[in-house]
Amino acid sequence: MPERLAETLVDLWTPLIILWITLPTCVYMAPMNQAHTLTTGSPLGLSRQSEELRILNRSKRGWVWNQMFVLEEFSGPEPILVGRLHTDLDPGSKKIKYILSGDGAGTIFQINDITGDIHAIKRLDREEKAEYTLTAQAVDWETNKPLEPPSEFIIKVQDINDNAPEFLNGPYHATVPEMSILGTSVTNVTATDADDPVYGNSAKLVYSILEGQPYFSIEPETAIIKTALPNMDREAKEEYLVVIQAKDMGGHSGGLSGTTTLTVTLTDVNDNPPKFAQSLYHFSVPEDVVLGTAIGRVKANDQDIGENAQSSYDIIDGDGTALFEITSDTQAQDGVIRLRKPLDFETKKSYTLKVEAANIHIDPRFSGRGPFKDTATVKIVVEDADEPPVFSSPTYLLEVHENAALNSVIGQVTARDPDITSSPIRFSIDRHTDLERQFNINADDGKITLATPLDRELSVWHNITIIATEIRNHSQISRVPVAIKVLDVNDNAPEFAAEYEAFLCENGKPGQVIQTVSAMDKDDPKNGHYFLYSLLPEMVNNPNFTIKKNEDNSLSILAKHNGFSRQKQEVYLLPIVISDSGNPPLSSTSTLTIRVCGCSNDGVVQSCNVEAYVLPIGLSMGALIAILACIILLLVIVVLFVTLRRHKNEPLIIKDDEDVRENIIRYDDEGGGEEDTEAFDIATLQNPDGINGFLPHDRRGLLRGIPENAA
Repeated sequence: MPERLAETLVDLWTPLIILWITLPTCVYMAPMNQAHTLTTGSPLGLSRQSEELRILNRSKRGWVWNQMFVLEEFSGPEPILVGRLHTDLDPGSKKIKYILSGDGAGTIFQINDITGDIHAIKRLDREEKAEYTLTAQAVDWETNKPLEPPSEFIIKVQDINDNAPEFLNGPYHATVPEMSILGTSVTNVTATDADDPVYGNSAKLVYSILEGQPYFSIEPETAIIKTALPNMDREAKEEYLVVIQAKDMGGHSGGLSGTTTLTVTLTDVNDNPPKFAQSLYHFSVPEDVVLGTAIGRVKANDQDIGENAQSSYDIIDGDGTALFEITSDTQAQDGVIRLRKPLDFETKKSYTLKVEAANIHIDPRFSGRGPFKDTATVKIVVEDADEPPVFSSPTYLLEVHENAALNSVIGQVTARDPDITSSPIRFSIDRHTDLERQFNINADDGKITLATPLDRELSVWHNITIIATEIRNHSQISRVPVAIKVLDVNDNAPEFAAEYEAFLCENGKPGQVIQTVSAMDKDDPKNGHYFLYSLLPEMVNNPNFTIKKNEDNSLSILAKHNGFSRQKQEVYLLPIVISDSGNPPLSSTSTLTIRVCGCSNDGVVQSCNVEAYVLPIGLSMGALIAILACIILLLVIVVLFVTLRRHKNEPLIIKDDEDVRENIIRYDDEGGGEEDTEAFDIATLQNPDGINGFLPHDRRGLLRGIPENAA
């Protein structure tokens, strides 16, 4: 490459050197009337200079030269003659001195102050600086006074082809879909050339491919790269290396060139169907495998990648479609066969499935190639396993009457060993579910018996767990829940639903309802409760009260007459017999307490005490309070008097020789028993109403609940 560049420079420089040697003589010998003057506007003069000349009013005088150029990169033993400055004021007497100033004056360009010859003393690079602006001036040699105003001119650096094209952004990478048609655009690359694009062909680039054919082509001027072969297959070759050349001088001989690389990657399209690695798969699975367990995996390979290789798996046929399912593993791109329902070796020992793998993303451009799917056969063999016993029912419901005899059979559970080599079964009760040990079970036949009495009113349901264990393998056990319902029998008599207390107004009317009562029974008959109410036989002809059965299974107590008086009798006790409808029926007697009270005219109870009845009617509440305060004051005075009198009679000093224990009073008399209780009625103290004699005569009869004249 350096040798070629040297030859090119010699070819270019030879005529130019000859031109520059003859140019000063031609310029100097030019007639005056053909020379350009500053007053007429020299091509190298500027408007500012013309304005200065018009001010000086100088005519027919000025600088004479042609456009100056200098080739870049020229190097020789002597400085390069760029041009010569000359003014028409110079008669050749050597009294004029030329002065040069501006860009590069004295460093790059040097002037002969006598002849006006300008030389380039340094090697120039147009790509570094394309032109230089300098100022020329002619002065008197002796006085240094300017003979003409200064004038600017330009020295242009002429380009030579000294820069090779460069790909500044290389190396390049591009992608194109596989199976693309011929001429599909891949990318374009651009090279730059530092040479002058407007002078010659130094920067005129032509592109070509040095390596990468016949797969790709490039347009020489635009550098657009296209596919040169149709239907390139990524699965055959995915990546191509293309070497691209850019050559200046329009691609002609002697031009400089630069290269870069382009890596073209074929992107995947879905042009391949999935394909199972084998047409037949064999799997085995124990019959006791847990539901949802993965039995095996099948895989359909796809030469495509990414989403184009994704496939979905399905079971499309076979005798195990209800027992097995297949799911797609998106990570491993295979199908996982799982168990949906329990297996039974004794029922069926093998299954055959037909599975299908199909692409999820189909490219319509290749759909005509055929179905993008594949099928395979899967055979699954069921292996025998030692299974636990199986109960005849998943749950049991037993019923037993609460009066069932001990050790009576209330039900039975059964279980079997499902294995071919059947093992005997033993039954037991999980005592964590029967802490009170109310039930037993026969270990051989599973009959459940009653161990303790039952009471439905305490617990209606009993939930226990029965365990079945294989005798040959105690680790094989099964459990089943057993719910035992206790059935009701009529073993509870009815009674009042609450503790009732009735109030009877003295001014009440005959037939008035005094109280309504209802009954309750702890039993639970199938047809509901129905109660019968009655009075004791000896009180059927009760002169004061009567009873009436209501439709809602309740009872109303009515007064037979009016004129009840608290002074005559304050409390009445009415025994009522309540019977149920059980088989056999049960009954009990409950006593209703009826109090006679004073009521207002509209029947509102005001007072039920006899003392309130005998108080003077005109006595106000304030008077009652005053009387009560006086009584309390008198009691306080009496207590104080007694206390002071007792302290007065007691000696103030206890003698030392007295034994305090001698002051203890001993009382060893025994009580009189029932005679004492009859002699002194303590109930009188508990109820002050007894003082006035309005209680029943026989208190013992009241305590027993049935007085002599209760009603």
